Amino acid sequence: MRIFRSQARSEYKSAVGQQRVASQIETSHWYKAKRSFRRHWQLYLIMVPGLLYFLIFKYIPMSSAVIAFKEYSVVQGVWGSPWAGFKYFNLFFSNPVFWTLIKNTLGLSLYSLVVGFPIPIILAICLNEIRDGFFKRFTQLVTYAPYFISTVILVSMTMLLLSPRLGVVNLGLQALGQQPINFLGIPNMFPGIYVWSGVWQFSGYAAVVYLAALAGIDPQLREAARIDGASRIQIIRNVDLPGIMPVIVILLILNVGSLLSVGFEKVFLLQNPLNLATSEVISTYVYKIGLLNANFSFATAVGLFNSVVNMILLVTVNSVAKRVSDSDAGLW
Repeated sequence: MRIFRSQARSEYKSAVGQQRVASQIETSHWYKAKRSFRRHWQLYLIMVPGLLYFLIFKYIPMSSAVIAFKEYSVVQGVWGSPWAGFKYFNLFFSNPVFWTLIKNTLGLSLYSLVVGFPIPIILAICLNEIRDGFFKRFTQLVTYAPYFISTVILVSMTMLLLSPRLGVVNLGLQALGQQPINFLGIPNMFPGIYVWSGVWQFSGYAAVVYLAALAGIDPQLREAARIDGASRIQIIRNVDLPGIMPVIVILLILNVGSLLSVGFEKVFLLQNPLNLATSEVISTYVYKIGLLNANFSFATAVGLFNSVVNMILLVTVNSVAKRVSDSDAGLW
């Protein structure tokens, strides 16, 4: 009995000690937070507008996602409308065009990722290797300028260039003795037009991030590689690419996490009845079926499905990147 009593007392003392240590740690964390706020209250005050923006426009609207599970009525409101369960999810999954939408959306996203992701990296490395200051600045300006063109203007330029009658491309084909081609009327050509016009517009802007990462690499590493007799290709492979690998991994995670979020404006403006077989994606389908027909519950259900799939992809790719990458890069 004495042995049991002594063991109980020791266990009680150890539990009490652990509780005291935990309370002391919590108190010290709270004290550090208060002291940090008192010292840097100006910085915390600057954060308030950004936090309010995300709270008002990002987090509070999430409560309206319940519309996907309701027979939403504008008169009854969000919470007054009757529940519909998974009715609209089932309608979307059983729709004959479901797999066509998934195929088109994933096809455009993967095409954009495979083509549009490495090109800014290559462009940034090439710009970093240019020694002539004027030529480097001029090239960067030329590649960066298309980013400031709006989507509507870009689509208008694309339509004018590819016009069957007056387009520059078809005029060139006619000068070579070829027949004019209705590029935007051929479904198989739509993905290429969409992706490569986006590459031309955004590659210069995306390369700025990698140029900033390359500027942060220690110049002594490059000098040491040159002294050891490394060529430019070897320096790029062994110094530059490992130096910007964390940035590459993070941007790759963000891109993969939005595979089903193909931009609505550009696809919708390039769309026509002839290329619907490859240009109809989830966002345009939701706009036509859900919003134009005022079927808000259906549109919300499809959008919620899209967001959940993107979140799963984001978490999965982030965990895989942290396990595979030597730099342990990741969003969290």
